[in-house]
Amino acid sequence: MMNFGKAILTKKNNQRLLALALPMILSNITIPLLGLVDTAVIGHLSHAYYLGGVAVGSTIITLIFWLLGFLRMSTTGLVAQAVGADDTAKQLRLLVQGGCLAIALGMIFITLQHPIFTFALSLTDASAQVQHYAEQYFSVRIWSAPFALCNLVLLGWLLGKQQPKAAMWQLIFANSVNIVLDLLFVVGLQWGVQGAAAASVLADISGLIVALKLVSKTLNQQFGLSLGDLTRYLNMHGTAQLMRLNRDIFLRSFCLQLAFAFMTFQGARLGDVTVAANAVLLNLLLLISYALDGIAYYAEVEVGNATGERNSEKLKQSVLLAWFWSAISALTFALLFAVFGPAIINLLTGIEAVQHVAQQYLPWLIVLPLLAFSSYLFDGVYIGAAKGRTMRNSMVLATFGVFFPLWWLLQSFDNHALWAAMCGFMLARSASLGFHYLKYFAVEHIHLKP
Repeated sequence: MMNFGKAILTKKNNQRLLALALPMILSNITIPLLGLVDTAVIGHLSHAYYLGGVAVGSTIITLIFWLLGFLRMSTTGLVAQAVGADDTAKQLRLLVQGGCLAIALGMIFITLQHPIFTFALSLTDASAQVQHYAEQYFSVRIWSAPFALCNLVLLGWLLGKQQPKAAMWQLIFANSVNIVLDLLFVVGLQWGVQGAAAASVLADISGLIVALKLVSKTLNQQFGLSLGDLTRYLNMHGTAQLMRLNRDIFLRSFCLQLAFAFMTFQGARLGDVTVAANAVLLNLLLLISYALDGIAYYAEVEVGNATGERNSEKLKQSVLLAWFWSAISALTFALLFAVFGPAIINLLTGIEAVQHVAQQYLPWLIVLPLLAFSSYLFDGVYIGAAKGRTMRNSMVLATFGVFFPLWWLLQSFDNHALWAAMCGFMLARSASLGFHYLKYFAVEHIHLKP
């Protein structure tokens, strides 16, 4: 087994991690910051049901988009492997195949928007006011589906090509547009919930324009191609591996979103104030996850490249280094929420009842980074290795073997049961993936198959 100190003290390795992870950390943080701005803008309206409506409506949208997060993850992992193997044709095929799949899926969700929303709403007993504003939000935001899903593919391709700075500027631009339009539409023009949704739609369109320009520039510089030249790669060659990986990541994402959606919908059953308080805390949890995902991205690329090169030593060294810095980051977040948590909550909502309830459940948020950071890291490892089946099995175990049983046993404790179940869920993911890695990867001789 490689010496742990050697892995984390090598200057070159740390510089590589910083170069790849820092742009993604900076850009990823803008995503939950966008959610925090949504929460803050809507949370300062006169009633909790506005915030509750946005929480429910955006949860449905998030569920759809995150279920399709395989568009980004599978693209990054497979492109990173293709780069490691120096397979130019595969890199370009993945871009075209992923883009076509994204457009098709986006149009399907627009077509089926009414039954999707009706079904999702049937899962919650939210008040009539919350349901009304959730529908307002959803009916506008769903039109961004084709643009948002294409953004996932283009972002994944850029990340697989080891261009985190390009991805960073695309994300920062799109989310900055969203924040500015949020303030303009909701605060300035007083369009309310629909204004927040419209801002997100226009931001997704803006982000796609920027992403296409960045991809076009890369194609021209590295391959001497334009976007139009990609039509020659519009074929079914190699789609079997892509679809298998997409299937497994989809099932993994479904279980993940099922747990988070249950948090929101079950919170809605406990009252408008509770669902609003959970929305505030869950946005802070997203801040943790997106920041740690920046380090996990480093693991995705390095593990993907190592798999393409069949270099097991590089793989193990990268994972050790990424785990160390993920642990340091998680501890920092825990301390941040322990010291400044109440002040942060008060910044996000001016409704005293929501502030009071959110602070009651703050201790759960403080421990979550320490329980969850390994799960984020090993997701990156298994995306890079294109081992979607392992990720899927871990998530199924954590969801149906831990989250729901734990909530059922503790449900008499109301909202505390939900947060306890979430903590158990994250710990189960971390433990199962970590155990699998130690058993099958962190050994002296492993066989990598790109």
